[in-house]
Amino acid sequence: MRRRLYEIETARLRLRPLAPEDLDDIHRVWTEPGVRRYLWDGEEISREKAASVLARSAGYFEDRGFGLWAVLRKGRGELIGFCGFWPFEDASRFELAYGLAAVCWGEGLAAEAARAAIRYGFEEAGFDLITAGTNTENAASLRVMQKAGMRYEKRIVREGQGLTYYEISREDFLSGDDPTAAPY
Repeated sequence: MRRRLYEIETARLRLRPLAPEDLDDIHRVWTEPGVRRYLWDGEEISREKAASVLARSAGYFEDRGFGLWAVLRKGRGELIGFCGFWPFEDASRFELAYGLAAVCWGEGLAAEAARAAIRYGFEEAGFDLITAGTNTENAASLRVMQKAGMRYEKRIVREGQGLTYYEISREDFLSGDDPTAAPY
């Protein structure tokens, strides 16, 4: 895989495609109680499932030029989370997904990573629309979507669970009022 082509840098972060050698670090993040509560509906996923997600993501980068990035602090190199695009419901569309280790919450890093992924999605991956969703009670994730320039789309109930969706269109992104262009 030619990972360097898919790397993204922001003021404080470096995003690069998740790789097999990230398994221990990303599994640790994905199994933190606060992260897995919304990301995996509370399930403590196995290392095998995490490895499968890493392999699928690598395949998406190979086939489509996007997938899930490891989020690393610049200058430190530590993996603190992930951000990128993952199949949405019927797998014909991809949605923005993200999550950070709890020690990084409240620093604006998730919104910084989300803005960078949105920019990549429109400028490099050719998306016309980017959608993200979360459990309605996940106020922190809703704030990330708002800070990333996304607009409220809808609220639904699925299997007894409230879900809220936000989106941003290519047109909104290119309009000049692009909140993702804000310095970070």
